[in-house]
Amino acid sequence: MPHIVIFMIMLCAGAMVAIQPSINARLAQKVGLLEAACFSFAVGTAALLTVALIANQGNWRGAADARWWEWTGGLFGAFFVTAAIFAVPRIGTAATMAAVITAQLTTALILDHFGVLGLRGIPFDARRMFGALLLFAGAWLIFRR
Repeated sequence: MPHIVIFMIMLCAGAMVAIQPSINARLAQKVGLLEAACFSFAVGTAALLTVALIANQGNWRGAADARWWEWTGGLFGAFFVTAAIFAVPRIGTAATMAAVITAQLTTALILDHFGVLGLRGIPFDARRMFGALLLFAGAWLIFRR
């Protein structure tokens, strides 16, 4: 798959990540914070299960060989969804996403630098640090109102 196609997919995914907390926050007004997070994951799980069963490309039995920490991604996702549902009505979608994106990039820089979780190491340099500082500055300006 060409890199430009992957980039475009991720642009769409990024837009969806920005929209999701606002949708979930609206649902939370009707059903409650934790309940909205639960419904969000239930709908996502049903959709992914359907696609995975139709595609039939993976190895379901391989899950038994996974290490305990390889199962924690869903917990991280549940925390993110719940925290975003909580934050959006209080600080707004832009400030919530600015904080999320800043934390994501900072964490990604650390993961890349040290090659954490078996990933290829990409050294942290002055250019990357400058980019991260600009992102922090932008997030601060957005949050400050």
